[in-house]
Amino acid sequence: MIRTGLKWCVAMVLAGGYFLPAVGRAAEVDTKVLSLAVENALPEIEWTGWDFGEDSGKEQAIRPILLTHAGDNSGRLFVPTQQGVIHLLGQGTKTKKTDVFLDISSLVAYDDKSNEEGFLGLAFHPKFADNGQFFVYYTNKAKKHQNVIARYRVSKTDPKRADPDSQEILLTFDKPFWNHDGGTIVFGPDGYLYVAVGDGGLANDPYKNGQKMTTLLGKMLRIDVDHRGEKTSYAVPADNPFAGRADARGEIWAYGLRNVWRMAFDRSTGLLWAADVGQDAWEEIDLIEKGGNYGWNIREGLHPFVRKGGSPPAKDVKRPDMIDPIWEYSHDVGKSITGGSVYRGQQVPELVGSYLYADYVAGKMWALRYDEAERKVVANREIPLPKPILTMSFGEDEQGEVYFMTYSPTPQCVYRFARP
Repeated sequence: MIRTGLKWCVAMVLAGGYFLPAVGRAAEVDTKVLSLAVENALPEIEWTGWDFGEDSGKEQAIRPILLTHAGDNSGRLFVPTQQGVIHLLGQGTKTKKTDVFLDISSLVAYDDKSNEEGFLGLAFHPKFADNGQFFVYYTNKAKKHQNVIARYRVSKTDPKRADPDSQEILLTFDKPFWNHDGGTIVFGPDGYLYVAVGDGGLANDPYKNGQKMTTLLGKMLRIDVDHRGEKTSYAVPADNPFAGRADARGEIWAYGLRNVWRMAFDRSTGLLWAADVGQDAWEEIDLIEKGGNYGWNIREGLHPFVRKGGSPPAKDVKRPDMIDPIWEYSHDVGKSITGGSVYRGQQVPELVGSYLYADYVAGKMWALRYDEAERKVVANREIPLPKPILTMSFGEDEQGEVYFMTYSPTPQCVYRFARP
């Protein structure tokens, strides 16, 4: 990292992070607080089947893990919960009561004490309107610390329901510990399914999974769900960077990741944005590239990862085979990044082109602007919140409007941005 004196360092701390230029000297970063508001997106919603404690007498927080759409021009929204239920909002944000699109809570392992497990990802096939296929990522109740990627299909008789018997398991992988599951699944502009997988958990990446190419842990995967392999229910695209190699898993698209907590393609530029949760000191934002090594567990952000009682060699601090994050912030600012997406909606012009992200521990949120031509961050502006909000996840509707979710003991858990 290149720093140009005390004044620049102080400015970057106030900005909530550090600018990491690809080349050259650091540029000024706009850190002015945005004049925006947030509002409850579903103020009168009833989550069908969920007991907030009225019946049981015990408070039960709902945990919406995503908000997404099916890409079928229907205006419908889908909100899965970490407990394993996908809620359908048939009239979008005008919906008063959800339909249960799919309930696989009997298959999903979730417990508040191990709350990085559960139902973690949902992605609709780009041709969902024709084939009715969608994909889920969840932790398997039947086998401890195993994650599952499966295909489901919509009911042939009821478009408001998925067929619970249509599950086709595509891929499973076992983890040594309960945490660092990753879990985001998204379709890229190329039609392939991208999967974020955590390093396997605990701390320090004790099995060095981030840099180990024979495991899927600590990786970004890319698979073809429209074709089958010789022994798999999916195919490995021929242009994957490690396809056909005996010393690496062909599904790997990028590696050296700790625990990507939410990723998204920019629907305008096609760039893949990912927020990688740090360990002791640094949170980072990455642009994922084919075959890229993002450094974990040799580095945390752009800094050497130092285990207790040891220190990595100086040559590991900056290596030409590793891709730097475009932004990082220290644990003086926040301690658990929640990645969002680049805003391409119309309701809030001030946000167009900005990557939205939050910190789950600090309860803060920012809009970051990146100049792709210059390969540098030019703005990191805080979005004022009426109170700290522990943002679990972000989501988009079909028009590109962005929402964010928090766990809540009440039905009000989905928010959106608004003009003040």
